[in-house]
Amino acid sequence: MINKEITIRLENGLEARPVALLVQVASQYDSSVYLETGDKRVNAKSIMGMMSLGLDLGEKVNVVVDGVDENDALTGIENYLSGK
Repeated sequence: MINKEITIRLENGLEARPVALLVQVASQYDSSVYLETGDKRVNAKSIMGMMSLGLDLGEKVNVVVDGVDENDALTGIENYLSGK
């Protein structure tokens, strides 16, 4: 299991379309992927869960990844949230 704090660099934060794209990115990997902020922990492969976070540009989120491709998954999620 690995985790990393990432700053949201998406222009409009995590609105509906960016959330849907993040779920697609997370779903490409076999590893479990969770985003944590405050006291919330949400499965990044769940569109409804991700919508409940309501993250904005500049906010920090802790990404927790566990599984066989966790390094690739963390890199993919970080690249997406960083706007790369």
